[in-house]
Amino acid sequence: MSELFIKFIKFGIVGASGVGVDFGITWLCKEKLRLNKYVANSTGFLCAVVSNYLLNRVWTFNSQDPAVAMQFSKFLLASLIGLGINNGIIYLLNERLGVKFYTSKLIATGVVTLWNFWANYTFTFHA
Repeated sequence: MSELFIKFIKFGIVGASGVGVDFGITWLCKEKLRLNKYVANSTGFLCAVVSNYLLNRVWTFNSQDPAVAMQFSKFLLASLIGLGINNGIIYLLNERLGVKFYTSKLIATGVVTLWNFWANYTFTFHA
């Protein structure tokens, strides 16, 4: 159980760096480039996917799997499902309940973190 906990902590640290990438790119696209908030959100999320995959592969899960393209495809699939969950929560909180956009995004990010860890631990990086 302690190995799982350590992986979750590492996953969380990588995720925190991904939040920085995600929020930074989202802010740039939404506020400076004036893109639609869902396009901006998706762009930020997908940029974070690439950085998170690389860091999780090397550091969190110490993967030596030579099938990098297949592994990244699994990571991307889990992340795209997470993106759907993320956008759904943002829509519900922001559009329906009137919660501020970035507060909604932060809540969605927390929920999606749990999904992403489970999916990647059991599906993407499972030996």
